[in-house]
Amino acid sequence: MTTSTATKAEPGVQSGTTLYRRISVAMFFAGFATFSLLYCVQPLLPSFANHYHITPANSSLALSISTGFLAFSILLSSAFSEALGRRGLMTASMIGASILNIVAALATSWHWLLVARALEGILLGGVPAVAMAYLAEEIAPRGFGKIMGLYVGGTAFGGMMGRVGMGSLIEWFNWQWALAIIGIIDLIAAIAFYFLLPPSKNFVAVHGINIHHHIRAWVGHIGSIRLLYIYLFIALVFGDFVAILNYTGFRMSGAPFFLSPTEVGFIFLSYVSGIIVSPIAGNLTNKYHRSSLLFISVAILALGLVLTLTNSLFWFIVGIICVTIGFFSAHAVASSWVGRIAVGAKGHATALYLLFYYMGSSFIGAFGGWFWFHGGWDMVIAFTGTLVIIAFGFCYLLRRRELA
Repeated sequence: MTTSTATKAEPGVQSGTTLYRRISVAMFFAGFATFSLLYCVQPLLPSFANHYHITPANSSLALSISTGFLAFSILLSSAFSEALGRRGLMTASMIGASILNIVAALATSWHWLLVARALEGILLGGVPAVAMAYLAEEIAPRGFGKIMGLYVGGTAFGGMMGRVGMGSLIEWFNWQWALAIIGIIDLIAAIAFYFLLPPSKNFVAVHGINIHHHIRAWVGHIGSIRLLYIYLFIALVFGDFVAILNYTGFRMSGAPFFLSPTEVGFIFLSYVSGIIVSPIAGNLTNKYHRSSLLFISVAILALGLVLTLTNSLFWFIVGIICVTIGFFSAHAVASSWVGRIAVGAKGHATALYLLFYYMGSSFIGAFGGWFWFHGGWDMVIAFTGTLVIIAFGFCYLLRRRELA
């Protein structure tokens, strides 16, 4: 059988078609909206600490509370999407979260801001797992790795614009106005997503919410040792990434750098490297062992951690770029691997992946504040470096399973 014949025989939307391009752009918008809303508060953590007279660890709750609630919301949204459909749930989630970002800007106290951010996290849970399930159902296998990479690239672009855009906006406006502006931009992105994304063709709605069905599906996926290793791996890697970026602002605004909020925000332009590397890493899964790609990704991240120990601004930025490349390449490879390994109930498999993903970021990101408070940046790197060593262990275990 020729390659062209094999490609034609594959079910799903084929790479290179107009429909494939529409879905790619729509998913890029979904990744952008979700991550710009989620991470736009990260450059504001020092501002929150000063404005509300709270510790750096407490200020990180503005992000951790969103990711924590999002993690559990993902499980529920994956179940509801089985009954309600993919496109409608994703659109409603993005529109609601955009509005809540504007509400957070109007919060009169720290506690009300946290309430708004928690609700925002709950709504944003309706996007990531459902988006990954939609792609697994609708895209032909040969085009899946590439389009997953584009979606991850959209998340990178959203995270970058949320951080860099926020860093620039607070030079011209107060942080309340900056939050509201991000919310308005993402509201527009959500509307564009709805009109670009075609309705599901391979999705079959399940009438009602059968709790036992969902529990069986989740338990079944947890019982897959390869999936479990991937889940634990991504929790560590994403947790490391978020912990580093959470306290980069505090590190950069103090000695020996003394950067302004705008200058700190521009460091997050390192996300450009994530946008570039994500689709490349996704494509490489068609040529190389995924476990090897994960090992290389973690090695790049580890190099970045070491480079951030320097007092040179140039090498610190290079280190952040390496951390970014390492994380996003690992995420692109691991997320596409879940879609290939899972047998049935792919929405549940991706929901579990994202549960571990966001719980890792929530707990590790917040816990990094304890290390920052007790030992500064060196302690943060010691903490995240220890987790990287464990991540290497999971790469080894996955390698053994992949070659077995």
